[in-house]
This record gives sequence, structure tokens and C-alpha cells, in this order.
Amino acid sequence: MTSTARPVGLHLYLAYRDAPAALRWLEAAFGFVTINEIPDDRGGVAHADLRRDDAVVVVFSDDGAGYDRPAPRGETTGRGAYLSMPDEAAVDAVFATAVAAGATAVWEPAASDWNHRCRVLDPEGHEWTFATLRPGDEAY
Repeated sequence: MTSTARPVGLHLYLAYRDAPAALRWLEAAFGFVTINEIPDDRGGVAHADLRRDDAVVVVFSDDGAGYDRPAPRGETTGRGAYLSMPDEAAVDAVFATAVAAGATAVWEPAASDWNHRCRVLDPEGHEWTFATLRPGDEAY
């Protein structure tokens, strides 16, 4: 058997109280495509993979575990997803579709000292940042 080496990948996983609704929202608001959706026996999601280009998110149902959603302290919850976008227009576009879909705006699209970025909270309080900086590829 021949194996092909592949680079290490980093993927985000998130629990949602209403995972089926979250999948549809993530598709509409952020442009993800659901690749796999495995239902659980309670009408939720045991495991789902969503992709947008090289970004992959794994979603599953909270199942009553009551996972904490940190409250924002100032401008951030202190944890969240960061997606590097190809250009400023892509940042602006995803912000517009997210807010139209019901996201809470944290940072409107704007330039910082090192990139163009925006930040939103999804309907269940997960923090999402979209920016032109690709961490690890650039000195800033």
C-alpha cells in the first residue's frame, strides 16, 4: 500500500443547539457548502462537514449538553473562527450576507494596521472573523 503524505490541516468544530438550522444558516450567510450531513436519532446532527474553498467546519448538535457561549467582553468573546479571504471585496460581501441573514455585527468591514477585516456573531453566539490577512503567510 502506498501512502501519500499530506500537510497537517486545522479544522474548526462547533456544537449548535439547532444544528440543522445552523447548517442552512452557515450556507446562506457565509457561503459554506455542506459536504456530509449525518443525522442523529433525535432529529439533530451527529456530524456534518461544511467547506468553503480550503476552509472546513465540522458541526454537530449540542444535544442538551449546554455548551457555554462566551459573552463578548469589549469587542470579542476571546475565541472564534477566523477565515482569511482573498480580497477586501470578499470580506465586504460576506459581512453583508451574514448581517442580512441575521448575524450580529461586531466589527463592520474596515482596514486595521495590517489587514481589512470584519467580525460577526452567528445566531447562536459563535464569533466569526473574516479578513484579508492569512496568518502564517505574511509578516505584519
